[in-house]
Amino acid sequence: MAREQLNGASYNWNPFPDRPHLAAALAGRVADRLTRAIGERGTAVLAVSGGTTPAKFFAALSAMPIAWDKVIVTLVDERFVPASSPRSNAGLVAANLLQNAAKAARFVPLYHEASGIEDAAASDDAALRSLPWPLDVVVLGMGPDGHTASFFPDADDLAKLLDPASDRIILPVHAASAGEPRLTLTLARIIDAGFIALHIEGEDKRTAFDCAVAPGSRKPIRAVLDAAPRPVEVFWAP
Repeated sequence: MAREQLNGASYNWNPFPDRPHLAAALAGRVADRLTRAIGERGTAVLAVSGGTTPAKFFAALSAMPIAWDKVIVTLVDERFVPASSPRSNAGLVAANLLQNAAKAARFVPLYHEASGIEDAAASDDAALRSLPWPLDVVVLGMGPDGHTASFFPDADDLAKLLDPASDRIILPVHAASAGEPRLTLTLARIIDAGFIALHIEGEDKRTAFDCAVAPGSRKPIRAVLDAAPRPVEVFWAP
């Protein structure tokens, strides 16, 4: 592990020889943090990203000996599609994380039927306020364009999404590069988490990350690295 402080972006670089080793190590770190939170306040809240990258990590985490009945799992972001859609992050979590011992966890989805994405975001914002905040663990992903959560570079109102003083929990996202509308946690809620990990795989993602920490970068992931009060743990494998 190497600690880096580049141009204001603070993170710990955790490289692994391959993806199975990364998945096992990340699962172990997350399990430790969740167990610590349960010991301190009787419950723990985990927010995870979707896409295909975290599948192995989810499988490894699902087998960890955690008091899963005391864990709440939610999403960093979600496409405005039902869980039955192959593009649903909730569907990915159900198939890969909420298995084995982790079936006992409580899952709080972001998608629900609504007249539109704005109404869905408002309902989610109200519902998620009942969770114990701040989040204990957030596991982020990153796209080749440097987006994380659903902070796309071309998102409408990107500044609002990235406002570290926002009082919103969930906001709607409209971005041409995202395809369908999305729901996302705000930067303010992500950086409050006790532990933030960024899970990236492949040389293309490493190149994108290197660009994000370069001088003058305005990539959305850079906003997380700059605003987080503690170094973000970056887990990478080729």
